[in-house]
Amino acid sequence: MRPGGNRGWLLRLVIAFSFAQGAVSMARPAVSYRALALGADERAIGVIAGVYALLPLFAAVPLGRRTDHGRCAPLLPVGVVLITGGCALSGLAGSLWTMALWSGVMGLGHLCFVIGSQSLVARQSAPHEQDRNFGHFTIGAALGQLVGPVAAGALIGGGDMAGSSALALIVAGATAAVAFTSLWRIEHRRTASASRPDKGDRIPVGGILRTRGVPAGIFISLAVLSATDILTAYLPVVGEHRGIAPSVIGVLLSLRAAATIACRLVLTPLLRLLGRTLLLTLTCLLAALLCAGIALPVPVWALGLLLVALGFCLGVGQPLSMTTVVQAAPDDARSTALALRLTGNRLGQVAAPAAAGLIAGVAGAAAPFVLLGVLLLLSSGVAVRSPREPEDAEEPEEAEGTKEREETDDPDEAAEPDASEDAGGEVPEARRSLGRG
Repeated sequence: MRPGGNRGWLLRLVIAFSFAQGAVSMARPAVSYRALALGADERAIGVIAGVYALLPLFAAVPLGRRTDHGRCAPLLPVGVVLITGGCALSGLAGSLWTMALWSGVMGLGHLCFVIGSQSLVARQSAPHEQDRNFGHFTIGAALGQLVGPVAAGALIGGGDMAGSSALALIVAGATAAVAFTSLWRIEHRRTASASRPDKGDRIPVGGILRTRGVPAGIFISLAVLSATDILTAYLPVVGEHRGIAPSVIGVLLSLRAAATIACRLVLTPLLRLLGRTLLLTLTCLLAALLCAGIALPVPVWALGLLLVALGFCLGVGQPLSMTTVVQAAPDDARSTALALRLTGNRLGQVAAPAAAGLIAGVAGAAAPFVLLGVLLLLSSGVAVRSPREPEDAEEPEEAEGTKEREETDDPDEAAEPDASEDAGGEVPEARRSLGRG
């Protein structure tokens, strides 16, 4: 089937991702509140938030290698099972150590789901459709981030913080399980079988990382996700210090997510107006200033405005960094390149909360947002030096895709860019630049 010809699979993927991400977004602040109720301080919150990313840190590249040489879809139900178990068992945990453990399981499940789904979008989208499809795909994440914190804020509170946060975590586990209902016929069978390169011809990880554009996409993604992650984990702590109720914190986090959805709905016209490089640079720069603004003792209404603007700016980084990595990487190492991007994300999720916990313990709960401002400022510098985007010539890319489809009798095989080299096509420039590995 021609990429983009029937995007029912993309809609089902967005729905499943909405429930999976909604469960995680509901669980992350609930974990923070439950840990506070069990006696955790700012440093302990940082450690628990970092453990969420620790297991995925070691699993990302092997999972990416496996997906490059096989199907994407099997990772999705595995991810849902792990998210469901991690959320529910975090709610039943009675100590900070067990909470950290189940938080890590939740993070591993999220990684499995994201690697499988991102690889699916890359594999089943034509090159000129990738910015749009990745933008639509990440709307699922933003929808989950919109509903999850509000649900957590509605359930958490009152006199029993430990019990209400445990209930929120169990409800989050049930929410994740709903994602199973959308995981049917999500991967084109012929496309999956046509996209399996020779397992013996693996491009080294170092070679992928040396490909121009891949490191830039990884760093931008790391900075943007670290900002989102610390915002989710530490805004409840800021609320506790400033006397803001958990329900209000949930609304503020959801306002940020709503702005991200709005950004991704208008991503295509923004790209036509500014181009990928300028758009990434400007939004990272503005996000840096807005993150630093959160550290100021502003009233709740001003904090809401800051978060809305920040959510809009952060909405650009994730989908465009995915496209940057996919289009820069060799065709038969796309899933591995996406896994390396996720590894960078998890490195940020381990290091940034740990650093934030240390800073918060010394300088106060709002200080980590200054750290995020510095990180996003660096990412804007990386974005401005990234290679020019190929979508400036969208029509030639589409014509090239049409030519490739005309060279094969199987339209499903032609729809998959990963199969071009195996079918005797021209070796992509990114692959030639690696030499023989």
